Amino acid sequence: MKQKLRYLIISLFFMLSNSIFGQDISLYKQFNGRYDFLYVGNTLNKIENGTGGPCEINTSSSATLNLNPGDVVEKAYLYWAGSGNGDFNITLNNQNIIAERSFNVLHSTSALPYFSAFADITAQIQITGNGDYDLSDLDLTSVIDDYCWNGTNFGGWAIVIIYKNPTLPLNQLNVYDGLQYVPNEINITLSSLNVIDNLDAKIGFVAWEGDQSINVNETLRINGNPIGNPPLNPVDNAFNGTNSFTNSTTLYNMDLDVYNIQNNIKIGDSSAEIQLTSGQDFVMINAIVTKLNSQLPDATIQLNKVSSICDSRQFLIDYTVFNANSTASLPAGMPIAIYIDGVFIKLASTLSVIPINGSESNTISIIIPDGIVNPFDLEFIVDDIGNRIGIVTEVNENNNTAILSKIALWSTPKFNPVPNIETCNQGLGRGTFDFTAAEELVKVNPEDLVSFYTSREEAENEANRILNPTNFVTETSSQEIFIRVQNENCFSLTSFIVTIKNCPPVVHNYFSPNNDGLNDTFVIDYLRNIFLNYRISIYNRWGTLVWTGDSNSNDWDGFANQGLLLDSKKVADGTYYYVIDLNDRDYSKPLVGYLFLKS
Repeated sequence: MKQKLRYLIISLFFMLSNSIFGQDISLYKQFNGRYDFLYVGNTLNKIENGTGGPCEINTSSSATLNLNPGDVVEKAYLYWAGSGNGDFNITLNNQNIIAERSFNVLHSTSALPYFSAFADITAQIQITGNGDYDLSDLDLTSVIDDYCWNGTNFGGWAIVIIYKNPTLPLNQLNVYDGLQYVPNEINITLSSLNVIDNLDAKIGFVAWEGDQSINVNETLRINGNPIGNPPLNPVDNAFNGTNSFTNSTTLYNMDLDVYNIQNNIKIGDSSAEIQLTSGQDFVMINAIVTKLNSQLPDATIQLNKVSSICDSRQFLIDYTVFNANSTASLPAGMPIAIYIDGVFIKLASTLSVIPINGSESNTISIIIPDGIVNPFDLEFIVDDIGNRIGIVTEVNENNNTAILSKIALWSTPKFNPVPNIETCNQGLGRGTFDFTAAEELVKVNPEDLVSFYTSREEAENEANRILNPTNFVTETSSQEIFIRVQNENCFSLTSFIVTIKNCPPVVHNYFSPNNDGLNDTFVIDYLRNIFLNYRISIYNRWGTLVWTGDSNSNDWDGFANQGLLLDSKKVADGTYYYVIDLNDRDYSKPLVGYLFLKS
């Protein structure tokens, strides 16, 4: 048993959010190409209502889809309707269907509500194809008794099928829907038409609650002309429970009817007026489909890529012109007007004929006038000669524009100069550098990105970036480091010099040669493998030379190799005097000082 309370709440929501008199019929979808349409559906009524028979209604019914060979389903829209506040969850061929949209009306005199629901079931129809379709679980049995007294007890369903076939002429199909009703009169304007040839023009209706036995002042007019399809649909009884596709006259209280309007619509028309009158019959129009011969192109444009030259007012724009939703080729030489902030700048054009569903891509260079400042809007309009006026008639005259907002000229980032960096020789000409300070110092804009390279070519091409600028190791005594400062579009290059120099040796003037593994030798940093010709002399406090060494000697371990202790005996604890001759042109004077030895 369905949860009617839930459906009532849903129905009340739609009723409160829409006019009690329904929703005006308006354009839902448009199709341009080799298309046509048909309807499939059935009633739930067992007999025509209001005839005195039992007031009963089914919860299911079936209909058969029979497309011709070569017909391919493009779209399938399911509409179902009935008396009451609505049942929005039904089943089609055992597949659950939930309404995607709904329409509701409240009768102005009886205050009784009626509903219609919609679902796009294209995928199901494309998979299933021809055959029987059984719609079930459309359960109105609990409310139908309330509508018997005035003969508006009804329920039914219809599938609007849009199909294509390469053998069909080029047509424009418009699908309109809503929910409007009579009595006494409704007027519907069908917009967005493009009538190029009215040959085989037709219009189809999905209508509810039409009664065969009631034809009081009932007329259907197109552009003021009464139309009919006798004997199925007399001019004075258009909505009478019939199906134009099956010639059925027992589609009780619903109509799936198609009318030829070849002589009721003119070439050049962009709209059509429908007028429905009825003195008694309560008819609801739910969906209308028009088919008109329409051989027109439909130019649209897309901006694919916008590139600028840094520090230049020149832009390169890659764009594509399409002729997608069309029924005719787009001629060559279609003008393309280019505007900046609404001001016409330049005219381009297509080069070749663009076939149906075809496209053409090109690139154009434009110079931004000096008066334009950042940011600005860039607008391309195809089929525009520079005054927002086109030269060809199109399927849609309102889809020719592509806009990119807030475009800016590209500028290379500004940067601060970076001072050269020196570091001490760590031995054998090896040095370690930290570029952290340089990374922050070089930026004028904190948002810019900074990277380091060992050559200009690599910096320009972003190749072999220095991955660890906080610990850059080199064995080159002097090297230029290139900095790439990058913003969103452009980059700048600058550089600084890193130099490895021989720093003054650092003497650790205390050691204890006791073989405990700590300070067992006289250590001097930045000496060995840096000053290759150094010589060290150690004197005791009386000025006697006790030890000498150079780059070929081990560090002094407290044993003498000169003087009275020449036999390499260990010297006594105490204070000693060292002289370090570096024999380097940058250090002409020897390093001298005291050291303390304690075993």
